[in-house]
Amino acid sequence: MAVSVVLFTSDLRLHDQPPLRAALASADEVVPLFVLDRGVREAGFDAPNRRAFLADCLTDLDAALRERGGRLVVRSGRTAEEVARVVTETGAAEVRLAAGVTHYAARREEALRSALAGLDCRLHVHDGVITALPPGAVLPSGSDHYAVFTPYFKRWSRERLRDPLGAPRAVRVPEGLASEPVPARADIAGTAPGLAPGGEREGRRRLLAWRRAGLAGYEDRHDDLPGDATSRLSPHLHFGTLSPGELVHRARSLGGPGAEAFVRQLCWRDFHHQLLAARPAAAHADYRPRRDLWRSGSEAAGDIAAWKAGRTGYPVVDAAMRQLRHEGWMHNRGRLLTASFLTKTLYVDWRVGARHFLDHLVDGDIANNQLNWQWVAGTGADTRPNRVLNPVRQGRRFDPDGDYVRRWVPELSGLPGPAVHEPWLLPAAERARHDYPEPLVALPEALDRFRRARDIG
Repeated sequence: MAVSVVLFTSDLRLHDQPPLRAALASADEVVPLFVLDRGVREAGFDAPNRRAFLADCLTDLDAALRERGGRLVVRSGRTAEEVARVVTETGAAEVRLAAGVTHYAARREEALRSALAGLDCRLHVHDGVITALPPGAVLPSGSDHYAVFTPYFKRWSRERLRDPLGAPRAVRVPEGLASEPVPARADIAGTAPGLAPGGEREGRRRLLAWRRAGLAGYEDRHDDLPGDATSRLSPHLHFGTLSPGELVHRARSLGGPGAEAFVRQLCWRDFHHQLLAARPAAAHADYRPRRDLWRSGSEAAGDIAAWKAGRTGYPVVDAAMRQLRHEGWMHNRGRLLTASFLTKTLYVDWRVGARHFLDHLVDGDIANNQLNWQWVAGTGADTRPNRVLNPVRQGRRFDPDGDYVRRWVPELSGLPGPAVHEPWLLPAAERARHDYPEPLVALPEALDRFRRARDIG
């Protein structure tokens, strides 16, 4: 009886699941396998918020498989070793998985090929599962990737995406195959108190609700900080409980400016994945090297600590940083302005901020997190690397009545309207009553420091 192993990684779903559907078509029995990879923890990527969300995803995936007569097989250890062990136990003739773009994913695939070489077992790697369009599917003349978003988006938009696949009706798993218990969120300590639930069912519920109520207004409201009008689907895209290709199809089927703006954001995700696939070192090294004289050591330590704690003295920055700690998530506009504040106002290396985000973000994704940080810091794909986001202007524009700030910075909740964005303008006696810090640096001084440093660099 033919057996196929499907190694789930960043595609924890049954809908639009090409490796699983191909395995069901080619084998009598299928092993849906997830390996709790020891290497992920050793690499420092095993943050509590993502572990908790992953536990939800695996619990939901196991339940969905059981509804179809199957189950999820969970193992712990080195991925290649555990897959080879399952192949030996079942006599599987093939292993299927989704292609990744990180250096870690490439090394995992290489280790799998090596481990399976002596077992008479084929490895099939499926493109276009964790992105809408596979990295490298479209290329500019004379290069192995697009370095600027706009021409990539124009080319990407002309490509026909594959049609989404439905979920299978039945999955038959070999009997007697050992599995560890599916991890539970309740067993994971140190998670954010407001962390959202994970799993494909939750992702599809959120998608349908937002598609009905939020998508049409997305173009006008996606930067609205207090309105919280984004889809909040990024954790589901990171863990693959939702298919990016299916999201593009669903948005395009509705049409309109909101759908077009949302598809553009999905293309940004693909853009960063194709960039990282071509330049894996960009996960930790400047994509466009500059001779930046980043502030570091004791000179910057206090400012970095204040930034992480949401105590910079700039309310909209602090509100976003506190949202991150409470929810393990941050509004996209908040990500842009907090990153700009750290790298350009405080002039601290983008890697410091990217690491902090990866320690907390439930959607902490190497391609999107690292390359968005580089985009803001001026070392990435931004065509205007010297732009600086003014936190006061950003607050007044995207939180005009101050409701977002008051939600996350309660010590300023008594300040009316937009005055909350400049508490240092209050009389000294009133400022003292609010227990809120003075600004770490004056914005004109910080801007002058940034410009001088860039001139030197």
